[in-house]
Amino acid sequence: MMLTKSMAARVAGRGLFLRPLLGAILMAVAFSAGAALAAPTVPDTVSWEEGIEYSTPEGESLKLNLARPKSGKGPFPAVICIHGGGFRAGTRDGYDQLCVRLAERGYVAATISYRLAPKHRFPAAVHDTKAAVRWLRAHAADYSVDPARIGVTGGSAGGHLAQFLGVTAHVPRFEGDGGNPGHSSAVACVVNVYGPSDFTKSYGKSVDAHEVLPLWFGGNLDTHRDLHIQGSPLAWVTPDAAPTLCIHGTEDAYVAHEQAEWLIDKLKGATVEAELLTLQGAGHGFKGADAEKADAALFEFFDRRLKPQR
Repeated sequence: MMLTKSMAARVAGRGLFLRPLLGAILMAVAFSAGAALAAPTVPDTVSWEEGIEYSTPEGESLKLNLARPKSGKGPFPAVICIHGGGFRAGTRDGYDQLCVRLAERGYVAATISYRLAPKHRFPAAVHDTKAAVRWLRAHAADYSVDPARIGVTGGSAGGHLAQFLGVTAHVPRFEGDGGNPGHSSAVACVVNVYGPSDFTKSYGKSVDAHEVLPLWFGGNLDTHRDLHIQGSPLAWVTPDAAPTLCIHGTEDAYVAHEQAEWLIDKLKGATVEAELLTLQGAGHGFKGADAEKADAALFEFFDRRLKPQR
């Protein structure tokens, strides 16, 4: 099968530190939550909308795709999905099918685009994800969303951005000016799929952190250590952080498993509810039984955290 340009772009979006083509091909079979290459299969029970503009930072149109139940008594809990791609690649389409699956389970789910490096450096992507949360709250009535029950997930770079939302809800410097300033960017919970937590310890532990991180921070650890610290979720953990589930493989060559361990330990130390699902032998991108376990854990966590318990 020929890998078209659009397909390659979608596949590349699943990883944080991916070598250009080989990594993209590997990620094509990775982690079923968000690895779809074709248009999503949308059942009659789900309403699907594409290309909804949620912010225009510096005149750049940022859009999202959104799935929601056609029936049922709202308002519904919501989940925002954030693609990976080393902060420099990837598209929101990779999470289309996960959004549909979430809508089938009674969620409003959106997958978002954000500004990419090297044109847009840290914290542009952070500003964009926060703008997306604020937009969803501002339009909660339009889409039958409960603004108090918004969760977030992402894989790799997207896992990092999801986690950053979870630990910086009360840090004004990261809000940006992407619209709807009267609404909160806080999230109720996070599912972080192999996202990094401490960039100061990525070099030498990731096969291409030395290629990716300088593009996002504008320099390496020697020249821009301060930004590497500022961009690390581990540096922002407080007791106000959102409950978190980390899903990580022990053989991840792009984001070391210890990154998840450090984050979970610090969250627990701050009295934040945190869980780690370790997949023995899994790498960066899940498939087969590992993908099934990851999907099941993601759904169970969101159900437990965002749906009323009977």
